[in-house]
Amino acid sequence: MKENLQIAVVGATGVVGREVLAALYARDVPMEQVRAFGSERSKGLEVEYGEDTLEVELATPDAFKGVHLVLLATPAEASRTLAPAAQAAGAWVVDASPAFRGDGNVPLVLPGFNTEALGPGFTFKGRVVCLPGIVTSATVHLVEPLRRAFGVVRAQVTALMGASSAGVRGISELEKQTADLLSGREPEPQAFPHRVGFNLVPQVGGFMVNSPWTEEEGGWTLEAARLFAALGEVPVLAGTAVQVPTFHGHGLTVNVQLKKPGPVEQVRAALKTSPSLKVLDAPGERIYPMPMLVMADPAIHVGRVRAFPQAPEWVTLFASVDNAGRAAAQLVEAGLKLTERPS
Repeated sequence: MKENLQIAVVGATGVVGREVLAALYARDVPMEQVRAFGSERSKGLEVEYGEDTLEVELATPDAFKGVHLVLLATPAEASRTLAPAAQAAGAWVVDASPAFRGDGNVPLVLPGFNTEALGPGFTFKGRVVCLPGIVTSATVHLVEPLRRAFGVVRAQVTALMGASSAGVRGISELEKQTADLLSGREPEPQAFPHRVGFNLVPQVGGFMVNSPWTEEEGGWTLEAARLFAALGEVPVLAGTAVQVPTFHGHGLTVNVQLKKPGPVEQVRAALKTSPSLKVLDAPGERIYPMPMLVMADPAIHVGRVRAFPQAPEWVTLFASVDNAGRAAAQLVEAGLKLTERPS
């Protein structure tokens, strides 16, 4: 890492922002090279950086003078304002929100999949890159070793998404709803379209205009198509997002249609070739992925690998991912790689 590199973490008091700070600390980035930014509501608060703390500064379009790298763990509307401002100030910018995922002028990068797009050998317009959503990220990492081994036609996903997908507000709401329901009170939903406590809601985020698909679900298809397009083969990714009453971590049921049948042993062997995956697949011993096992683990856990005798080209599996921790790890990895490019 370059000496005297100045890194701005925007959204530092949020679920992902705090994980970004922890990831930078784990990489031994000195505290004097890190600045924490947040909204008016967060200004002046302190956030942990190892055993020390950083005071949160107000994130404004004029705040990035002298900053080399800006990591945006912010809502899309904030990213749309702050990313161009940081770019204009000469910083490299990595955005974890959906703000630029549909913009062909902004590279969509997934570390561990197309990391080379961040390197000096690739040219692109501007100084902003964006990351796919966590469901897309996890599913692409699951599909890619199968695509290499067998070819893949499509992947159908049911994503069971924890309350932290809605940030601190989502976690707080689930806490309150749980307490209310245990006390015999019916809570009013605010962060979610319906009560999540002791419930399942088949809607995460808003619906696309004139469409039965939510923006979350539609994003998977668009993002996966953009990522796979460079490989000349584009498996279709689609499915349903379900808000579930857990706080952290996502669970994914993924049905994959292969181009040629793959015995379970070969599918499992292919999955083990990916450094992004950890195979936990001994169901007879009650060993399989669960959100409680994946927290603070950057790997995507995968197991319950099964095939259908009547349709041997289909395999199904279950995966778990630490949504906030993985988003943070991707932000940091992409950002530090960007700083290796010529100024």
